[in-house]
Order: sequence, then C-alpha cells, then structure tokens
Amino acid sequence: MADHYDTLGVSRDATQDEIKKAYRRLARRYHPDANPGDPEAAERFKEIGRAYEVLSDPVKRSRYDTFGDERAATGFGDFGGISDLFATFFGGGGSSRSGPARGADVLAQVEISLEDAATGVERDVEVATLQACPDCSGTGAAPGTQPTPCRECGGAGEVRAVRRTLLGNMVTASTCPRCGGRGEEVLNPCPGCRGRGRVQVAETLTIAIPPGIEDGAQLRVTGRGQAGVRGGRSGDLYVAVHVAPHDVFQRAGADLGCEVQVPMTTAALGGEITIPTLGGDGETVEIDPGTQSGEVMRLRNRGMPRVGGGGRGDLVVLLKVETPTELDEEQAELLRRLAEIRGEHAGSPNFFERLRQAFR
Repeated sequence: MADHYDTLGVSRDATQDEIKKAYRRLARRYHPDANPGDPEAAERFKEIGRAYEVLSDPVKRSRYDTFGDERAATGFGDFGGISDLFATFFGGGGSSRSGPARGADVLAQVEISLEDAATGVERDVEVATLQACPDCSGTGAAPGTQPTPCRECGGAGEVRAVRRTLLGNMVTASTCPRCGGRGEEVLNPCPGCRGRGRVQVAETLTIAIPPGIEDGAQLRVTGRGQAGVRGGRSGDLYVAVHVAPHDVFQRAGADLGCEVQVPMTTAALGGEITIPTLGGDGETVEIDPGTQSGEVMRLRNRGMPRVGGGGRGDLVVLLKVETPTELDEEQAELLRRLAEIRGEHAGSPNFFERLRQAFR
C-alpha cells in the first residue's frame, strides 16, 4: 500500500492547506470524468481520496504517522462521478474490471517486559502467510504459459445485458461469473500452487519495537501480509504488542507508580531512603522528619519515554510507614519510655510484661 504522503506528493510535515491544494490538483487530473475508459486513472483517483481522508483529519493523521494504521481510511473515493452512474445503467464509459485483489492483512502478537518497553527492543516474530508461488511468479499459470483473456467477457471483467424499455434499450453490467472480474483465466494451472498463484510460507521477521510503546499498541509492517491474488498488492503485517505486568511498577501512560516501605524511625526523624528505578539499582532520596504514611513523592523524568520523543513521564512514589512487628526487650523498653515521655498510652497495661516473657 502506497504511503499517503507519497500519493499526494507532499512532505510529512505538510500543512493542511498544502494537503488540500495537492488533493484538489490531483483529483481534477485523475477524475474518471476527465479520463473516460482509463481504469488506472480511476484506481489512482480512489487512492488519492483515501490518502486525503486520512491526512485531512488531524486525529487520523496522527494515528497514521505513529503506527501507519491504514485502517483509519475506509470507504472514501469509491464513486467515480455522475458519468459512472449513467454508464452502469445506460452503457458506455470505461470497463469495470476489478483487477488483481489486494492480499489480506495478517495479525501477530509479541510479549515484552516493561524494561524492554522503556528502552526499545527487537523481537523475532514467526508468521505464516500466503506468498506468490515461486514457480509461476504468482500468475497461477504453469511455467512457460500465461493467463489468457476470459472467454466469457473477453477480458473486460464484466458481462452486459441489453433489454428494451419504454425509454429505449437499457444496458446493465455485472461482474463476469467465469473470471470474477479479473478479465483473465488460467487454462493450464501451475502444478506448484494448483493455479492459485500463492503458496503457504512460514518466515521469521525481526520487528523493531520503539521505546515507550504501550500495552495493546500495534505496529504495521507494510507489504508483509498475505500476497495479493495473481499480482495484486500484498497486505500488511500488524504486530500487537503486549507489555507484561511488572512486580514493582504500575503504569499510567508515560508515568510509573510504586510503593516504598519507610522505617518508622526514618519517617519520624527524617533521612535517606532508596527508591526503586526501572532497570537500575535505585535512587537515594531524602525525606523530611515527620513523614506520614500515604504521602506521595514525584520524581520528575524518571518514568517511561514517550513514543516518538517528547521526554519522559514521572515516577510517582507512595510512601508507606512500616510499623515494626518483631521487637526485642530493649527495643520494646525504648518505645515504652518514648510513649511515657510523649504522654501516650501504648498497649495494654500488661503489654510490655507479656513482651518480656516472650523473649525469655
């Protein structure tokens, strides 16, 4: 599938005004009314329409620029003008031969870690597709022979019927039942593909996954889907990326989040704690005296990179003050004295006595 920017003959940073002018110029040039009987011009007109529908819409253009998602463009440019309407019912005009069919798109999946998503990585993807038969080069005809014009439609791809009406003779056209609109048929099929023109091929492709990619994103590899029928253009390969859950970090767009346990004494007196970092040994930061459980710290630019550049997100850290659960007799006595100094009532009246018994 041709690149939309190449189709309109504009650069990738073209303005909306430049895209509109390019579309109008090309649409006038290739409109079927200006090129009667020229199927290549009609096909070119449709491609121009599909390209303009995507590039004239900021949302679809952004999606196309990021992932090359051709599926953002559907259905535009299918009408060749009022002359085609009259040609369908009253005859005349160009042939409606459909030409070789484009191959189907293929979907594959790959799983990566959050660390791989942060740095970018290459992954091998195994794909089984239908490719052009090497014996007949995709024609479906035995080596040394070629498809011949269809005996039913004479190569037009359509058959016409004439019937009398009060308005005169009316001509109706329909797709040729013998050749399916291709205009040709294979009389001597290729033994390698049995006349189909395609054979099953398994191959391994190396896919470059960009830094910052999110779970569920799809990457497009142009022309690596199913081969088209008898010379038709190949479809595309779409690779769906699954980013596996992480043991420490949660992700929200370009931001990362995690929880960090803070010792009770450090929270009370202040000091240094170690914050985990993705793919690193952690980062030492200072916390203030009197830090409370549930407080949040934000480390700027320590999150995920943004796809296509634009910096990194932040690392959001939830602090959880850790209450000690295993105290020896000396530690328990120190806490009891601290409670008395602060005028606090810690535990039941016999709590510390039971605690001493436990450590005897």
